[in-house]
Amino acid sequence: MNIDWNTFLQQAGAILETEITGHRVRDFGHPTDELHALDNTSILADISHMGLIAVHGADAATFLQGQLTNDIREVSATETGTHPRQRSQISAYCSPKGRMLACMRIFMRNDTYYLSLPRDILDATLQRLRLFVLRAKITLSDASDTLIYAGYAGKDATRVLCSALDTAPSNINAHPNAVSHINGLTVLCLPGSTPRFGIIGDVTAMQALWNTLRVSAQPVGAGAWDLLDIRAGIPTVYTATRDTFVPQMANLDAIGGISFKKGCYTGQEIVARMHYLGTLKRRMMLAKIAAAPSAPQPGDALYTSGADDARRMPGATNLQSIGNIVTAQPTARHGEYEVLAVADIKSAENHLVHWHSNTGPVLTFSPLPYTLEQPSKT
Repeated sequence: MNIDWNTFLQQAGAILETEITGHRVRDFGHPTDELHALDNTSILADISHMGLIAVHGADAATFLQGQLTNDIREVSATETGTHPRQRSQISAYCSPKGRMLACMRIFMRNDTYYLSLPRDILDATLQRLRLFVLRAKITLSDASDTLIYAGYAGKDATRVLCSALDTAPSNINAHPNAVSHINGLTVLCLPGSTPRFGIIGDVTAMQALWNTLRVSAQPVGAGAWDLLDIRAGIPTVYTATRDTFVPQMANLDAIGGISFKKGCYTGQEIVARMHYLGTLKRRMMLAKIAAAPSAPQPGDALYTSGADDARRMPGATNLQSIGNIVTAQPTARHGEYEVLAVADIKSAENHLVHWHSNTGPVLTFSPLPYTLEQPSKT
């Protein structure tokens, strides 16, 4: 975390999770109130636990086009008056077997592409990308501590943000995935049931904006912000789940994270085969776990109590898992967690799905905020 920003947040009441090298704000001293605030008022969050990889150079777009699942050409600048408009996008970085090594949001700022992803997989992702640079005219670098990344959300977030930036509403594009550049800040419109923005800029500009927005907003910890991603059905890949999910399992086809027309990229053959010829047996689902004895973790196994699915692998002593936790965060209710989980579709429809064992806490499923479709055979 940027030292100046770190000091600023602590002076504002932030409590850091030092066991994660100080890159994550646990809360601002009132964790339960902060979770209640998600449904009742505007919230303001530091997102420094999400790192940034900067990709710059004449061949940056061509390089990324050959590595990622989405069409990087859609992250392009267009001019509207004096304000450049762009798009951000969700994309995945896959292994040759078509499984996600990272899931990221991509945006542009000052002719540089930025890949936003969890810090715990940033180094591994950066090192792997560098293996394929070869003679490409690009530079890849960790920009996590160069720029500050904060989040702002609430029913009145668009109007208040416009006022704070002293700009007209027409200058902040509030359509999903839209990007606006105002007063040296990059503003990303993010998915959510209420207006939600990611804001990126240098320390001085972000400190000034934070002080303005917090007058009417509740500062919240990183977990509260991540809970909004869960509710929006946006997956995150961590170290524990790298190389585990094909992108369609994590619903990237439903949230615009895969292009099936862009051409070749690492893992493309597997991803395309699943789309055109495959039958998807597992999907990411939104669920709650009540009375959890401990916090569910990414990668935790899921099981079912259904007799047909409580099967054993040959020679194995444990029941076969029918899925995994993708990400989880606590709610304002004691012992309750909201989770995104990749699970066997039939098991979820026909049987109880349990966390940790076939008699563990039950997952109660809720509708996702978007529609899922089975890959169609052609």
